[in-house]
Amino acid sequence: MITIVSGMPRSGTSLMMQMLAAGGLPFLSDGERRADEDNPRGYYEWERIKTLPRDPECIAEAEGKVVKVISQLLFALPRRHDYQIIFMERPLAEVMASQAEMIQRRGTAAPALPQSALQAGLQMHLNQVQAWMKASPHIPVQRIAYRELLADPPGTAQRLADFLHCPLDTAAMAAQVDNALYRHRTP
Repeated sequence: MITIVSGMPRSGTSLMMQMLAAGGLPFLSDGERRADEDNPRGYYEWERIKTLPRDPECIAEAEGKVVKVISQLLFALPRRHDYQIIFMERPLAEVMASQAEMIQRRGTAAPALPQSALQAGLQMHLNQVQAWMKASPHIPVQRIAYRELLADPPGTAQRLADFLHCPLDTAAMAAQVDNALYRHRTP
């Protein structure tokens, strides 16, 4: 079984990886992307996953582990493995605000699109991901709303333990949540 943490960038995937690691699950990460101001506790990423579309069998290295796979790469998962997906959901306005701040902090160029066009594009992508998950009933999916996770860390940790069917240190998982890091709230 390969456990995948996915979602849009800036949707809480790093926090979920931190929680699962604290809960006792082995995870696949190379530490190449270091903690920074945008993710002070680290990203928990595995750089090689970016090759998934052209090297689908790289996912085999994640057998028995948790790995972060951004939503755009879910479509490239080869069918010959068993997966379970934890999919992080966060309001698009918050995702966009967090991404914009991260881009500004890094001094890189933001997309030259109006906010409404950017949001429409992100929503279209989310719709495609939702359709793919619905068309993949053989892959169990646990959706986790970022706001609900922050509001009830112990309850979310228990939901995850139930979904994954394994004993996890749910208290250690809940302790990873730091509401001070929730910096881009929308009403």
